[in-house]
Amino acid sequence: MAVTLYWMAVSHPSQAARKMLELKQVEFEAIDVLPLGQRVHLRLTGFRGGTVPALKIDGHRVQGSRRISRELDRLWPDPPLFPSDPTLRDRVIEAERWGEEVLQPVPRRLARFVGAGSYAMRRATIEGQGLPSPGLLATLGGPLAHYYALSTEVDGRRGDEAGIRADLAALPELIGHAERLLTDGTLALDPPNAATLQVLASIRLLSVIDDVRDLVDGPCARAARELYPRYPVHVPEFLPRDWLPQRTEAPGAASANAC
Repeated sequence: MAVTLYWMAVSHPSQAARKMLELKQVEFEAIDVLPLGQRVHLRLTGFRGGTVPALKIDGHRVQGSRRISRELDRLWPDPPLFPSDPTLRDRVIEAERWGEEVLQPVPRRLARFVGAGSYAMRRATIEGQGLPSPGLLATLGGPLAHYYALSTEVDGRRGDEAGIRADLAALPELIGHAERLLTDGTLALDPPNAATLQVLASIRLLSVIDDVRDLVDGPCARAARELYPRYPVHVPEFLPRDWLPQRTEAPGAASANAC
């Protein structure tokens, strides 16, 4: 069975999809998609949408990390990405949905906001992908970076000042919720389930953004670094200090710290 993953190494849902394939020991070819050029690349390859990750299995196309998790479990059931216990399965499905729809847009917006305002960040992202001519691509990608930063996400926010400030204000509670999911066993680690891969990929990207590193530090960040030991981008401090909230101890965080 021929399996091809279209991905970007800097994309956290791409990292989650790749880890799914690796955990199931599926042989696959990984094709790097140019950052900011994914819509053109993927549509030329026959996908309906313009986002990564995208998976081609013997010509059958599956797009999006949640659809990919279900298709991989259907074709390669072991190890399962969803538990067999109905109650726990429902919790994992809901946590995976929360991870994609609520948490996932936050680090993506932050990275896009920085990339739109920083040539150096665009160049570092392209270099992290291992692509040629990073200086030229970073220059040409400036208008596209602004376009993607101002695109409205599923949660209705954009990567402008209002959107970023709202994300930063919400971040402590988002991390607190993720840590509660880890503490109550919804986010399993051995082996990781679909929700674990989804949520911790987002936290791993947040952990390489210097502005918010201290806000996300904790049990989930440590687990994310173990699951995704190398992340191919580093986002230096860029945001105004007065935009950043102080992290407060979320309910359940004290017990999570014991993990």
